[in-house]
Amino acid sequence: MRVFVTGASGWIGSAATASLIARGHEVVGTARSDAAAATLERLGAGVRRTDLDDLAGLRAGALDADAVVHLANKHDFVNPGVSDRAERAAVETFVDALAGTDKPFLLASGAAGFRLGRPVVETDRTDARGPEAMRGGTENLALDAAASSGLHAVSLRFAPTVHGAGDHGFVAFLVRAAIDAGAALYADDGANRWSAVHRSDAGDLVARAVERAPGGTAVHAVAEEGVPMLDIAAAIGRGLGLPVRSVPAAELAERLGFIGLVAAMDVAASSAITRRELDWDPTGPTLLEDLATDAYFHA
Repeated sequence: MRVFVTGASGWIGSAATASLIARGHEVVGTARSDAAAATLERLGAGVRRTDLDDLAGLRAGALDADAVVHLANKHDFVNPGVSDRAERAAVETFVDALAGTDKPFLLASGAAGFRLGRPVVETDRTDARGPEAMRGGTENLALDAAASSGLHAVSLRFAPTVHGAGDHGFVAFLVRAAIDAGAALYADDGANRWSAVHRSDAGDLVARAVERAPGGTAVHAVAEEGVPMLDIAAAIGRGLGLPVRSVPAAELAERLGFIGLVAAMDVAASSAITRRELDWDPTGPTLLEDLATDAYFHA
């Protein structure tokens, strides 16, 4: 297949691009800069110079492909509405462009925000709807279109940490926050959990989902159902040579800002259905194995 991938040079996108190409697919990825274009060329992918604000370019890329994987996001954590509005507009564009086709449309989502008191499973549905919701309510936008019009939409729910050497996501944020605070902090008793997946496994799952995931479903990029935040904080403390301390959850958000709010969440998730349906068997290092190396601490 010819697969159009937004965010193809990014942390998850570059792993997904490499996996798709290794499985015999042609990839055309978006690039906002010369550096991003060079990354795609090194991976063996084609380049479309566009970004999330170029809705006409996104539409053209979708129409010229056999499948679309939407991974790009502005990741504006200071003004999240900026990211949410851009995400909403992009997904609306893809849903409209792919209406009436059988082209798979996969979009990035997450396992956070459910608050079920148990691990999230693939058949659970978030109540985030509308442009003002988290991520612009795009998971429901796409899956509702699948139910009403047969759009082959698949939600890619990623664990809160897609980890590995070079990670600049939430675990890296926690490391920087520990340095700034002079201690690795966790909320309350640290029993809340984060699901986790290694970057290589996440990239492999995306490629498998393009090929095999049924429309109207969610797949879970989750290798570990839930790693206690106490264990994550302890590993960060060891890696930095800093003390490890508990603070009330509300204080954690006050002291660390956005990442403190996320660190206090329980984001456990199962991937049993995904593993069975897509024959996916994660083999990468665990989160604590990665945190036992200098990958997050060498700088």
